[in-house]
Amino acid sequence: MNNQKLIEAAKKVSQEAYAPFSGFKVGAALLTASGKIFTGCNVENSSYGLTNCAERTALFKAVSEGEKEFVELSIYSESDKVFYPCGACRQVLAEFADDLKITIVSGSKTIMVTLKELLPHSFKL
Repeated sequence: MNNQKLIEAAKKVSQEAYAPFSGFKVGAALLTASGKIFTGCNVENSSYGLTNCAERTALFKAVSEGEKEFVELSIYSESDKVFYPCGACRQVLAEFADDLKITIVSGSKTIMVTLKELLPHSFKL
């Protein structure tokens, strides 16, 4: 899979984000083991705890369509500050793919990590 294709999908969907409170628009593109790409953006809510991150939006869309094996995730924001997935997103992603490759694009910076590096001791039953 061309990593650039995932980054472009994340960048495109970031423009659909609903972020009236933070102004922080994020897009995510998740590649499944079967080769499909699912995108998601953050959706804020005035009851802040009900906000959903881009990463979980993409994953929930994929799972709702029968996909449960993931290999790569790209996350995009125009922010100049490098950001990483929140703890909730890390744990939800770890449910499906401990070895997930993650590319984070923040403005002009690109960081490549694995989910295992971000969450080395995820909760598992």
